[in-house]
Amino acid sequence: MNGIIWNLLFFLIALGILIAVHEYGHFLVARRCGVKVERFAIGFGKSIWQHFGKDGTEYTLAMIPLGGYVKMLDERVSNVPEELKHQAFNNRPLWQRNSIVAAGPVANFLLAIFAYWLVMVIGVQTLKPVIGDVTPQSIAAKAGIEPGMELIAISGIETADWESVNLQLIYHIGNERMHLSIRPKDSVGDVVIKTLDISDWSFDSDKESALRTLGMIPFSPEITNIIAYLVEGSPAQRVGLRLGDEILTIEGQSVDDWQKVVGLIRAHPDTPLSVSVLRGNQVLLFELVPDAKEQNNILIGYAGLVPKVEPWPESYQFMMQVHPLEAIPKAIIKTWQVMVLTVEMIKKLLTGDVAVKNLSGPISIAKGAGMSAGFGLVHFLGFLALISVNLGVINLLPLPVLDGGHLLFFGIEAVRGHPVSERVQDMGYRVGSAIIIALMTVAIFNDLLRL
Repeated sequence: MNGIIWNLLFFLIALGILIAVHEYGHFLVARRCGVKVERFAIGFGKSIWQHFGKDGTEYTLAMIPLGGYVKMLDERVSNVPEELKHQAFNNRPLWQRNSIVAAGPVANFLLAIFAYWLVMVIGVQTLKPVIGDVTPQSIAAKAGIEPGMELIAISGIETADWESVNLQLIYHIGNERMHLSIRPKDSVGDVVIKTLDISDWSFDSDKESALRTLGMIPFSPEITNIIAYLVEGSPAQRVGLRLGDEILTIEGQSVDDWQKVVGLIRAHPDTPLSVSVLRGNQVLLFELVPDAKEQNNILIGYAGLVPKVEPWPESYQFMMQVHPLEAIPKAIIKTWQVMVLTVEMIKKLLTGDVAVKNLSGPISIAKGAGMSAGFGLVHFLGFLALISVNLGVINLLPLPVLDGGHLLFFGIEAVRGHPVSERVQDMGYRVGSAIIIALMTVAIFNDLLRL
């Protein structure tokens, strides 16, 4: 329950920031263009806070925090006194109306740039994308990728860390080729290009890692068979195992890596296991009976052991931090890359290269907000930037209920010389609403399946 509350809290914080920034973009440009703003609202439904400003605008915070709106004076909506008609949205020049509508998505892109700038200035300790192992006969193996190589760039886009790598891999779903710039193991400056044939590449993003389906396994420090921690009251502690014991065999089978230890214990719930360990210079024998725990409707064994993990090599770690001035163009480039990725994913969704089941809704976003916040401010800012770009791009789609739909109507008006009829606009709003509702239904259904 605490996890749900945590996710919900940071979902509301993220959503509140995104909506406020988006609507403030509309509000600010409308005011600059001389349009009277009657209401600036965050949320829908019953108002829980109101303030009437000296500017004549009603500022409102409503109960349902799933959106917001800026209500402007408009003759198409209500009667406007003659002396205020020059302040009505519908009477402003076309370029001003375009600017007011486009200001919402632009504000989201500016928020993303600011968030990425903060991330780069604050800095984050991260890991170089070094390949630990390559699956035989995989796409990566056929391209000549080898363990120890470092991914420098993918199709010309720099990949300094694993997050950048994963974003670029997603971008290439449905493509025929992918070009990797790679620094060979123990090489200082030399970079080679490897081309991967990904024409037959496909995977389930809910269950599989994009990187691993290509055959590349990220480097991770060795997990030893030495016990580093014992859960209080666990079977391992009860039987007499101690910190520093090194597990040698289970049921007479030599266990040369931790995965074998885990596999044997999980496979024997409530079953005595003969376990030999090295303690100092002595080999000791214990009878361990793993507890039975249910996982995905299957009983598995549980012993309460945590292994010692070797430290990360210092050469694989670095502080990703940039000078404030240098961070400005980098943040702009990062935002642009995410915008391109978002547009590309929408195109692949429409062409079928990306399955509809990959659509995510508010539940997935809430989980993402909670997880990123749990890792710290920098990760939450990165998440906020990513969602802000997505919100901005989606709002520019040419659906009449979105900002992009209004811009579409204005474009037609510019060509024809007069506005689109109210009947056509009303029909467009109905169709656009139906499409949005259908997409939201699919996204929420996908979220529920992931639960």
